[in-house]
Order: sequence, then C-alpha cells, then structure tokens
Amino acid sequence: MLLLIICFGMYSGTMAQTSTVFQPDQIRATMLKVADWQMNHSNRKPLNDWTNGAFYTGVFAAFEATRSNTLLDSMIAMGERKQWQPGRRFDHADDYAICQTYIDLYRLSKDKKMIQPTLDSLQKMKEVEGNEVKKHGITWWWCDALFMAPPAMAKLAKTLQEPSYLVWSDTLFRQTYALLYNSEAHLFARDASYLVDANGVGKKEANGEKIFWSRGNGWVLAGLARYLQEMPGKYAGRKFYIQLYKEMAEKIITLQQPDGLWRTSLLDPGSYVGGEGSGTGFYCYALAWGVQQKLLDKKTYMPVVKKAWEALNTLVTEEGKVGWVQPIGADPRRNFNAESWESYGAGAFLLAGSAMLQILK
Repeated sequence: MLLLIICFGMYSGTMAQTSTVFQPDQIRATMLKVADWQMNHSNRKPLNDWTNGAFYTGVFAAFEATRSNTLLDSMIAMGERKQWQPGRRFDHADDYAICQTYIDLYRLSKDKKMIQPTLDSLQKMKEVEGNEVKKHGITWWWCDALFMAPPAMAKLAKTLQEPSYLVWSDTLFRQTYALLYNSEAHLFARDASYLVDANGVGKKEANGEKIFWSRGNGWVLAGLARYLQEMPGKYAGRKFYIQLYKEMAEKIITLQQPDGLWRTSLLDPGSYVGGEGSGTGFYCYALAWGVQQKLLDKKTYMPVVKKAWEALNTLVTEEGKVGWVQPIGADPRRNFNAESWESYGAGAFLLAGSAMLQILK
C-alpha cells in the first residue's frame, strides 16, 4: 500500500485513500461530489454541446447508481433550458451526444417532447446531404464520433422499437472503422490526417511510433460498451462489434502504465510524463462493463480495472474536481496538470464509478 501511495504522489489534492475506494458507499459519495462540483463549475460551453453531452451520460449513470433526486432534477432542468435540442449541426455526431441523456430521461417519463427534436434532427440528416460528407467523404470521419452518436441512435432503436436507427448507425460506424481502424495495432487513428501510408509516411511520435491518441480510443471503447448495451442480442451485426470491442480491450490493457493511468499517447508514453484522467476514466468504465457483462475474462481484466479505479480516485480533489484532464484537442499533448479539468473528464469518472458499482455487486 505504501508503495502504491508513493507512486501516485505526483497527483496532489486527492480525496480518497485506496483502502476505501472499493466500498460502494464511498463510490456513491465520490460520484455525487464529482457531479456536484462539475455542475457548479461552467466550462462556458452550451449545455448541449459534446463536452457536456459526455458529462451528462455520466450524470445519468450516477443517478441510476444513487437515485439522487438532485441529479434527476438537474438533468431535467438542463433539458428544459435547452428545449431538448441537440446541437445545431444536424449531421455532426458531436451534437448528438446530449441526446443519449434526453433518451434516458424519456424512458423514465415517456414525455415525447424530450426526444422529438432529436428525431427531427435525424430526419433532416436522412434527407439532406450535410457538410461532413461534403468535406470528408463520410459522415463520421473522426473516431470520437463513435461515442457521440451511435449509442444515441441505438437507444432510439430500442426505445421506439424502430430498428432502422440501429441499422443506419451500423452503416455509418463501419465506414469510420474502414477508414481509421488499424487492424495490426487494434487502435483507431483520430482521423485521416493521422494515418501512415504504406511507405511509412505520415505523422509519428518522437519514438517513431504511429500516433494513437488515448482519449480518442477511450471515446471508441466506451462508445462500444454503450452501443452494445443497447444492441439486441440477436442483431446480425453484433458479433462484429463484440470482436472489435475485445480486440481493443486486449490491446488497451497492455498500455496501462505502472501508476494505473494511461498517457495521452498510447504508443509513446515515455514522452508524456503525466497520466490523463479522461482517457483513463473511459477505459476503466468500458473494461469494467465488459467484465460485468462476462465479455471479458475477470481474472485477466479485473486487476487492470481495479488499478485504474484506484488511480482515478487519486485525481479527485477534496472538493470533487477531477484533475489531470487533457483539454479539448485532437491529439496527444502535454498542456495539462493537476488543475486541468473538463466536463467530459467528470463524465468519464462517473461512468467508471457506475460500472464499478455494478461489478462489485
């Protein structure tokens, strides 16, 4: 235990000792503290933009874990304030992230106003060629998109018993997979600008490795967990997504660093000294979910999950701020520290906490 605390010493201001972080009551208390701190600290982004969309996926998970009326009221107030609108870009995956929470809330109340703007926006996306296809050739041209939109569309398919939303998202997802997935590394490039051609020409890290961004792959792996959660067991394409999820999980656990965190660059961790909270949160969530669902071997993956959860708790201050979160960006960077926070970092932590509670039952 002493050695573990020493290893985490660089992450100051932590709120929980490792001896308590696996106690369900402590997990719930920490989740409520993180959610409360984040909701009281604006990132000056619209409440329905992607950063807050990712956060509210975690808030809803925290509500399910704690049954806190405060969290439920806060989510409803957010939806009412934004009139249940997705982001303004009808063809951009980021602007559907918030819709995951709208749909989850609709499942509780069956109030159609909570999802009608989402349905309207998707209908427009069906009928009008948007800027993303015009500029990039495919709709979801960056890997983060696979967390933002596919789970929302799968939720609609399940909730409304309308499988066309799932089939449509499946088609768009596979286009992204074909463009960005590296079948040797079992990781996703952030977008086409990070692809390396057959002659080895392209962006690379200082150690000569290809650039695979931690949070980007965290978006994908967590997105896969959320996508599979909504996907019918008999869906024809499900085996493809389970295989992809397992391939990525098998690779990701080899890249966890001794302190339990992942670095912003997955294949060049030595160039990035500090661990990163948002990517680690998404990995902890996705891997814990897989163990709980019996998709991943408990003996192999549970030690990784436990180490990640311990490490994540060292990033949380007494007030509930999740630090060491890389700011908005599209690649590995060194521009963050213990004071760096973003709402999606808190969202990832809350998702991880919810999965830990499930696995500890």
